[in-house]
Amino acid sequence: MFAYVLRRLLYALPILIGVNLVTFALFFVVNSPDDMARMQLGVKRVTPEAIERWKVERGYDRPLFFNAGVQGRGQVTETIFFQKSLRMFAFDFGRADDGRDIAQEMRDRMGPSLALALPTFVLGLFASVTFALILVFFRASYLDFWGVVLCVAMMSISSLFYIIGGQWLVSKLWALVPISGYAPGLDAARFLVLPVAISVIAGVGSNARWYRTIFLEEISRDYVRTARAKGLSERVVLFRHVLKNAMIPILTGVVVVIPLLFMGSLLVESFFGIPGLGSYTIDAINAQDFAVVRAMVYIGSVLYIIGLILTDISYTLVDPRVRLE
Repeated sequence: MFAYVLRRLLYALPILIGVNLVTFALFFVVNSPDDMARMQLGVKRVTPEAIERWKVERGYDRPLFFNAGVQGRGQVTETIFFQKSLRMFAFDFGRADDGRDIAQEMRDRMGPSLALALPTFVLGLFASVTFALILVFFRASYLDFWGVVLCVAMMSISSLFYIIGGQWLVSKLWALVPISGYAPGLDAARFLVLPVAISVIAGVGSNARWYRTIFLEEISRDYVRTARAKGLSERVVLFRHVLKNAMIPILTGVVVVIPLLFMGSLLVESFFGIPGLGSYTIDAINAQDFAVVRAMVYIGSVLYIIGLILTDISYTLVDPRVRLE
């Protein structure tokens, strides 16, 4: 088991290095610091002196890879590549354009993101799997037909409709919960009820339809016919045997999502005013804060790789044949 995990970690290292290099190329080679300065300062009436001052303030005045103007290690360390790219491997993201420490901002905003994402993930998974199992239990019936129609209809509706409609109906018309905002501690619950409910409802359609397809594929296998021949009820066959053997394809989508919970939801956090990592990313894009955007891209890639490794590990726990191969 240890050797299996070690191999997966070694596979992930080149991917992380590649993402880091591609990100560096996009931000500093394709889009040079001079271009970033012009976008930040405005193309019209920007002077070379203003561009140079902007670059000096943010450390973009150094050479890209090799600094011939200094001696010793400084030839490598006093470069944009080392300061802005290699330091990310140590999770040193530097400071944003407003002067605040990016790593500290991430730590502060991770709590609100998890407070929103974890209930959404747990409740959404439970609702989707339960709804899919009910449709399979009543397969080839009117309930199954209209359940699939409902799933397709929910998939076809934009998430913005759920957000705006939910805010107007529940918060403005009924005045049950605040329309936006956030509070620390237990007071956060009244601000999170509506965004969690909307996030769960918006994802049930696509997830339940996918899980239904998985369960229908499993229910036609030989072990299901054997279980029925032994006299087991359809409910026991479905909830005990089919659900257990369908865990591998379900884990593929579920475990990968777990690390991405830390990234927050871009739309939901922005519309509901939740100070999480999702709204932090949107604000950085709007403000053209390139340091924050780079940091969020790197963190997203790290979390996604962690999700893939967790998926491989979960495969070995559910299906030992994967470990033996």
